[in-house]
Amino acid sequence: MAASKISFGKRLLFITKSLIKFFILIFIFSVLIVFLLRWINPVTSSIMIQRQVESIFSGEFDYIKYSWVDYDDCSPYLPIAFVAAEDQNFPNHFGFDVREIKKAIKQYERGRRIRGASTITQQVAKNLFLWEGKSFIRKGVEAYFTILIELLWDKKRILEVYMNIAEFGDMIFGVKMASLAYYKNLPNKVTASQAALLAAVLPNPLRYSVVRPSGYVRGRQNWILRQMNSLGGPEYLKEL
Repeated sequence: MAASKISFGKRLLFITKSLIKFFILIFIFSVLIVFLLRWINPVTSSIMIQRQVESIFSGEFDYIKYSWVDYDDCSPYLPIAFVAAEDQNFPNHFGFDVREIKKAIKQYERGRRIRGASTITQQVAKNLFLWEGKSFIRKGVEAYFTILIELLWDKKRILEVYMNIAEFGDMIFGVKMASLAYYKNLPNKVTASQAALLAAVLPNPLRYSVVRPSGYVRGRQNWILRQMNSLGGPEYLKEL
């Protein structure tokens, strides 16, 4: 009996040590990957991989359309359009917009449909590293990567990656491919109105269309344009 207890204790200790080593390795690997991505442009993202796999198994195979473009080679209207649409406090928060989170909680408490409160940094963490879904585990991992990104990247890099990996339609990712596909132009030629239309479909790019915008999308486009002006236009992001 005593021998079996000792044996069980040793096995438990071995498992505990193995788990600790595993999580330490995962931590080191994740920090290293995020650190390197401050300078190395991602060749793909988790969401792109998921869409490619879905395409293969759907029987209607198509290739992901994705090509990187540097922040400074984009129209100044593109970043401000996304900030105005998705995360107006982006230059000032550390990955989490407490004010928007409180608003979302109040809406939930009133029995209303819960509003999205994800910041641009959280969306980068989700789109770049994680799977789709709303489980507490996924949100916890998203929060971890959000903190890492805010610690290791500057705001300009976060916005640059966001613009490049955001989904704008069926198998279309990033502002370069979206600009070419929808406007037949490079991203440095995109107008304020065009940038606002791209931003308007972001809540659900597989449902909303840039080519055939619904009344809702047009209304959202006009709202984004007003918000861009209210924030001060591209000058709002000049300190990034």
